[in-house]
Amino acid sequence: MPPDAHPAAALAASLGLAFPDARRLREALVHSSYPNEHPEAGLPSNERLEFLGDAVIAVVMSDELHRRHPAEDEGQLTARRAALVSTDALARFARRIDLGRHLLLGEGADRAGARERRSVLASAFEALVAAIYLDLGLAVARDWLVSVAGPELADPADATAYLAPKGRLQMVAQAAHGEPPEYRVVALEGPDHARHFVIEVLVGGRVMGRGEGSSRRAAETRAAHAALERLDAVDGPSQAAS
Repeated sequence: MPPDAHPAAALAASLGLAFPDARRLREALVHSSYPNEHPEAGLPSNERLEFLGDAVIAVVMSDELHRRHPAEDEGQLTARRAALVSTDALARFARRIDLGRHLLLGEGADRAGARERRSVLASAFEALVAAIYLDLGLAVARDWLVSVAGPELADPADATAYLAPKGRLQMVAQAAHGEPPEYRVVALEGPDHARHFVIEVLVGGRVMGRGEGSSRRAAETRAAHAALERLDAVDGPSQAAS
């Protein structure tokens, strides 16, 4: 494929970044399905860049959160970072710059909707960050990433809002009662390959939620979510989120 026909040229222009060597940017846009279908093109996939970009994003987000939230402890900062580096968040950033439109996909993957798949977009975004870092340096990569993630970084929500239900309930229970919630199995049904768990969660010795699922983890998560909703209704949002 001629360099000027590669979607990297259009992407670079839309990002307003001048890459001294577009090879890495082109590599960042190559989903693994493309070289699988077109080995004659000799194009590597973006998986190696994805690995590096994951680390760059974690460093930049950690540094930015550490600077912006001086009063928060490690657990709160970790919750915020987990939200910012999640597949959902990275896919959202990718959509914000219309990254999916520029990806090179195999025809089968393209027909299957991979261009809009969260995992594909998140991985491509990580690869793109790595390409920017390698070609333009950490300072440029940092400024660009902070700009793209600006709305999320500026979100004033309490850090507990970013925790998964079990993590949030843990913080609520510790703050209110000085002890973690207790999960107990109420029922376990079905054969080994098709288990069904029913679990209750106790906060301060009281049953506050119940959840069901095909794994203990799923049932505990649903029980924690139910408990948080009940605590929010009983105690009010300020206490349930503290």
